[in-house]
Amino acid sequence: MSGSMVGFNILAGGFDVFISSYLFTPGNASLTLSANYPSGANPSWISGHPRDSSILYAVNANVPGAVQSFHRKGGVLSAAVDSVWSGGDGPAFCAIMPSTGDLAVVNYGSGTGRVIVTSESSASHFLNNTPAITFTPPPGNLSHPHMAVEYGHEIFIPDLGSDKVWRLSADKKEGVYSITGFIPQPGGSGPRHMAIANNRLYVVHELASTLTVQAIPRAPNGTASIIDSVSIVPPGVPAGALMAGAEVLIPRPSHRFPRQYIYVSNRNKGVQAPTGDSIAIYENVGEGTPGEHLELVKQVFTGLDQVRGMMFGGDDSEYLVAGAAAGTGGIVMYERVDGGRDLKEIVRNTQVPTRTSFVWYKV
Repeated sequence: MSGSMVGFNILAGGFDVFISSYLFTPGNASLTLSANYPSGANPSWISGHPRDSSILYAVNANVPGAVQSFHRKGGVLSAAVDSVWSGGDGPAFCAIMPSTGDLAVVNYGSGTGRVIVTSESSASHFLNNTPAITFTPPPGNLSHPHMAVEYGHEIFIPDLGSDKVWRLSADKKEGVYSITGFIPQPGGSGPRHMAIANNRLYVVHELASTLTVQAIPRAPNGTASIIDSVSIVPPGVPAGALMAGAEVLIPRPSHRFPRQYIYVSNRNKGVQAPTGDSIAIYENVGEGTPGEHLELVKQVFTGLDQVRGMMFGGDDSEYLVAGAAAGTGGIVMYERVDGGRDLKEIVRNTQVPTRTSFVWYKV
């Protein structure tokens, strides 16, 4: 771990009525809670602006759902600046689409989403002028969109209920998108979150507790076979465990971490093991060859109950913060070691028992 006293402000959302602010100082391995800033209820997912570190967005995972904006300065969070309808119930995710500056939000509870235009004068203000998007549910089931990722001129949305990754494209009117296709996923798998790297689509499936990789098919309705699918469940789970994959992250390779690894959070919603949930580390071996496959590198046990959210930070994504969605485990900070093949625990903070999403800022 670097001896530098450079610090990081980490904002953390959760199922409560506040957003927590932490100060992480790698040089002395400290992780302190600075404050809990009031917000709307259930800011379970928070997201920064890719070009303006003074703006933060948070969902309100309620019925009806909403998205709020905040101003941030030096780790201090303002009262809510603006609030807008999310387009449905129980929003689970929001993020700015980098190429347009529009905010995409998806509603787990109602099977809908919305792309919200932000003001040209300040991205902390919303223009409430775009319709909701309804994702068609499969017969006898419900649609549960859970994430939105920009890919080229499209937005990809994994749908846990429909076993699809929806493809959205922009209409002529700003902020108005329509469904133009989808990428089928294994039946009953429950695609929850996804990441894209080297024209590969990596999906973590909540219901099947699997990680899959496939090439990204041609728009709008091209197909591509699953190259590999692996169970992310660690060995030795107790009787009564209910495993549910949650997050997948793929930091970009760098000089310090030249090899690309895939980090997946396991979430046990049932009987807990003493070691807690694990973060599974994978490598895509032989990418682009006939023998391409996902290979388990390490299962890192966190001692946390339901690792729902985690996020990398630092210039080289050398640090990883993970949070418990249940219990009293709080948050834990790791450092990537062995070139990214392992995680070394640095410090924990249990002052706030549960946190579900994170945004990093350098102090």
